[in-house]
Amino acid sequence: MDKDLREKIALFRYGLISAMVNQKGTSRGEQELRIRQITSQSWKMPGGTRTSIARSTVLRWISIYQRSGGNIDSLQPQPRKDRGCSRVLDSETEAALGALRREMPAVSLPVFLKVARSRSIIGVTRAPSKDSLYRLFKRHGLEKDLRLPQDRRRFETELVNDLWQSDCMHGPRVIHENKLRKSFLFAIIDDHSRLIPHAQFYLAENIDSFRDCLLQALEKRGLPRRLYVDNGSAFRSHTLKYGCARLGIALLHTAPYTPEGRGKIERFFLTVRKQFLPLLPQEITLEKLNEQLALWIGSDYHQRTHSSTGQGPLARYLAHLHLLRSAPKNLRDYFRLPARRKVDKDRTVTLNGKLYEAPVGLIGKTVTLLYDPKDAQRVEILLEEESHGFLTSLNAGINSRVRRSARQTAELLPPAGPPTAATYKSGSLFQKEASS
Repeated sequence: MDKDLREKIALFRYGLISAMVNQKGTSRGEQELRIRQITSQSWKMPGGTRTSIARSTVLRWISIYQRSGGNIDSLQPQPRKDRGCSRVLDSETEAALGALRREMPAVSLPVFLKVARSRSIIGVTRAPSKDSLYRLFKRHGLEKDLRLPQDRRRFETELVNDLWQSDCMHGPRVIHENKLRKSFLFAIIDDHSRLIPHAQFYLAENIDSFRDCLLQALEKRGLPRRLYVDNGSAFRSHTLKYGCARLGIALLHTAPYTPEGRGKIERFFLTVRKQFLPLLPQEITLEKLNEQLALWIGSDYHQRTHSSTGQGPLARYLAHLHLLRSAPKNLRDYFRLPARRKVDKDRTVTLNGKLYEAPVGLIGKTVTLLYDPKDAQRVEILLEEESHGFLTSLNAGINSRVRRSARQTAELLPPAGPPTAATYKSGSLFQKEASS
């Protein structure tokens, strides 16, 4: 409390009791009448929210003023005599809590309290409040994280496609199937040039969305040497790890709660929020949103001079085309999804609502199907990691014309033509012909 506020409070208190301490010969009855007048009213006290004053408080102010010999400074608020000491914790408990804080300098106060209870440093029923703990830590200089800050330095790779960074940003609501749906922007940025190999809005923040974004980036811009992604579930799967390893891409995950390492992709997201999203209409479909995004990236972002590199992202990227590794033609086979199925007695297996025909020798066997969600015609079937080729979609019309033998050979019969008068006699199905 500063000096000015203390003086205002002392002046306010003196104004209440002045009639009782400056007039001699005031009877006890008159004094009690004035005290009742003070305690029965509401007061706006300086620097506080208190609105009423108790009788004992008025008497204490009178006594303090009289004992001081009429010094108004005696009516100023006095600091606590136990300032710097806790009223709840004894010195031994304070020392134990201080040692625990030094042991765990970064945990939150709720977690700290749980650990303190589990170690019997404080009781379960009577525990200090969070404010009391904070004041304790502040007195001992423990309110801040005492760990040494990490040595973070700005970096930039020397070549294009040496390092790609990727992350996901929550996007605007879009119209999809006549409903408003939340969108999510997956984007990949080249660390050296700041070029965006691919960016696209999706309706789900999951591994399938990121997988699709990554495949399109690899098809357009070649293979990076390293791919640096978030630690969330949308960037973790065995298929993603194994596919990157087969392509010679080192998949790196950032440590939890440390987005600083992905600063370039976060800066791109900030640019999207400030320069792209404000230009959109209030209602937009997902398809139109992605069209506008691709147009903005190609005609604006890639052409504009970047503040850090002094070049446009596309121009900086194209200057190193001779260093790029092109993606294989069967790129999507590297990231096919596995599915376990059992082949039915009619040789069929079901995948994503579609029926496929499997080889006869796999009837009754549990097999693995490798597939790309965007290519329903390329579904490979494996039994115990041995490939048995690609499945064919079921054609029930063709199967109805197949004559099978006990030797599992098949002969395709010609299609049956429409019935004629020579092959059909009216009533012959239900009546016997009259005998001659």
